[in-house]
Amino acid sequence: MPGFPPETLAFLRGIAANNTKDWFTANRALYDASVEGAKAFVESVGPRLRELSPAIRFEPKIGASLSRVNRDTRFAKGKDSYRDNLDLWFWHGERKGWDQPGFYLRITGEGVWIAAGMMHILWPQLIAYRDAIVDDRSGEALVDTVARIDALGRYQVGYPKRKTVPKGYDKDHPRAEYLLYESLWGHLQLPPEAILAADFDETALAAWRDLAPLARWLLAEVTAKPEPSP
Repeated sequence: MPGFPPETLAFLRGIAANNTKDWFTANRALYDASVEGAKAFVESVGPRLRELSPAIRFEPKIGASLSRVNRDTRFAKGKDSYRDNLDLWFWHGERKGWDQPGFYLRITGEGVWIAAGMMHILWPQLIAYRDAIVDDRSGEALVDTVARIDALGRYQVGYPKRKTVPKGYDKDHPRAEYLLYESLWGHLQLPPEAILAADFDETALAAWRDLAPLARWLLAEVTAKPEPSP
């Protein structure tokens, strides 16, 4: 399929500089074109992602695989009314959410991020994640997975959220670094114009193929585990 239409970057850069209802209304055609381009991308790439992970789920519509442009500002005064990024999400599990392993694309007027993993590891899955880190079998499997991704020299994997190892875990554990994480994902960053290339779908799929072992580890060792008893 062709890359995203040029209207995508025009809209994202425009809304970043003019985050008002008047600008959005006057430039609605740019937004609509970017949405259509995103839907076409999801429709093209989604089935091919199932070659990497047969259980992957996607829906080429706003509120599903496409992020909404409107922000919820009810409880956060001072926030802009519109997002200046376009997020696409391909997830595992019956319930769509950033707390599920999956494949992710973020586009802004300043850059593109192609990622895989879990953006938020929430309780009680956080317990399963930490226990998997200290378990020698699953913990070493993760270390090996990250080492193979790092060896490619194109990706970053992370990211620590905590300053200290959580209570109940050994701060001197050989994999203590991973106990600091409350999200775990790898990504490739590209310039924004990358999305305009006719073969951008191949670029994204190649990155997701490299990062897929991280999502599969999370799927097997974190989200597939039964929730701990209270």
